[in-house]
Amino acid sequence: MRSHINTHAPLAHEVLAAVLQVRSDTLKVLLWRRALDPHLGRWSLPGGRLRPDEDVETSIRRQLAEKVDVRQLKHVEQLAVFSAPDRVPGPRVVATAFLGLVPSDVDPEIPEDTEWHDLAALPRTAFDHEAIVLRARDRLRSKLCYTNVGFALAPSEFSVSALRSLYSAALGYRVDATNLQRVLSRRGQLVPTGRTSPSGRAGGRPAALFSFVGEGVHITDPFAVFRPPPKRH
Repeated sequence: MRSHINTHAPLAHEVLAAVLQVRSDTLKVLLWRRALDPHLGRWSLPGGRLRPDEDVETSIRRQLAEKVDVRQLKHVEQLAVFSAPDRVPGPRVVATAFLGLVPSDVDPEIPEDTEWHDLAALPRTAFDHEAIVLRARDRLRSKLCYTNVGFALAPSEFSVSALRSLYSAALGYRVDATNLQRVLSRRGQLVPTGRTSPSGRAGGRPAALFSFVGEGVHITDPFAVFRPPPKRH
């Protein structure tokens, strides 16, 4: 059976970014609503065509600057290449996708056509963008286990309880705060700041504040895996 794909058609290249942030204890992704066909009205990842004079990371940072203050992105990494011949209607377009992370304590200004969406309840997305979002979620969950990438989700200083909430939102299950502190401290990721959080209305002992040791992703335990708690019957 003969293929209907035009093997002589020019190959276009685009870059896309799944920008993730924990907002109100929920892992969310930044999407914008398409104003043109194809897939008019569906939600899309920020990005666009690669220019002849730029590499893929330069391109995605340029295009993200139109949607979010890139100075507030703590981490950007190449995620995967999506190259199915029919991933978009019409001429073939290959996409290089990126994962971007924003700390939970910032609220970047975004355009009117752009919103943060819960990864557990994604709206109808354009093309293969849902698959890219889920790949980014899985990459984040994996790297939280064996690298220090948690620094890119967290404020500059935090209580262990607040960090537990961030990890729980990103991993999709409740993390034990004591175990999280023990694991990250053993790996040399956390350092006490010597400061405490203000007491809440109910009073009580102020919580000690910590920060991550440095920035820039590196492997801390190549074989580590955070495991969800066993289900109770």
